[in-house]
Amino acid sequence: MHYHSEALVESISRLAQQLRIDVLQMVYAGQTGHIGGAFSAAELVAAFYFHHLRIDPARPDWSERDRFLLSKGHACAVLYAALARRGFFPVEELQTFRQLNSRLQGHPDRLKCPGVEISAGPLGHGVAIGVGTALALRAANKPSSKSAPSARAAEARVYVLLGDGEINAGVVWEGALAASKYRLGNLTAVLDCNGIQQTGATADVLPTRDLAEKWKSFGWHVQEIHGHNVAEILAALDRADEVHAQPSIVIARTTKGKGVSFMEYDHRWHGQPPNETQYRQALAELEGGLS
Repeated sequence: MHYHSEALVESISRLAQQLRIDVLQMVYAGQTGHIGGAFSAAELVAAFYFHHLRIDPARPDWSERDRFLLSKGHACAVLYAALARRGFFPVEELQTFRQLNSRLQGHPDRLKCPGVEISAGPLGHGVAIGVGTALALRAANKPSSKSAPSARAAEARVYVLLGDGEINAGVVWEGALAASKYRLGNLTAVLDCNGIQQTGATADVLPTRDLAEKWKSFGWHVQEIHGHNVAEILAALDRADEVHAQPSIVIARTTKGKGVSFMEYDHRWHGQPPNETQYRQALAELEGGLS
């Protein structure tokens, strides 16, 4: 377990707030996009891109990189903001979000945007793709008579960010079973558990009840954390990396629309752009969180 300084935690917390501001500005400029689930995942994404992931913006396809798979693809605005702030492409490009001929499409396309690992539109596929990716990394590093495995590449890990509405999809659980069968210790899922999906509360749309026990029953190592507490996020990711005999999941309890008073806990902000008055109020609240 690594020690994370208060300065690092504060820095990532501020970066998460900046990502929310970026998302708000992107969605307002284009008058299209998903805010609620992007805001709830901001600290999670910031923790990955500004500390935890082993990546190189100058080499997006570096073979030894960690793979971050955004399974909840509709929340891609926060991914694009993180990629831009991390140096994969100019921050100014964020203002082209969801516009004609932009690389920053409404759902991420790995063939068009540097740093995007999977094209994500239909929900539920991230875990299954993560299983294939983790198996491929394992196979690529098995000793052979022709070449020795790279110790650094063998350390590459796969991370999947899911939404709690998304786990209504049966393919999630097929992937979960496969990950357990193959004892994929190099695979970690993070569940952005904000309790709200497009049409209402997840507990009402399709109750999944005790998530921790459910994932444990599928053979996963499970942690539950406060998903806006950066110190807890960093510690949980470190613990997951130390689990080698089974896949891991971090259930992060978050708030839909986090950071803007009139958006929090309201399913209408799943995919609704703000008008000018709403934008100005939201921006003032988010910028106030930086002071």
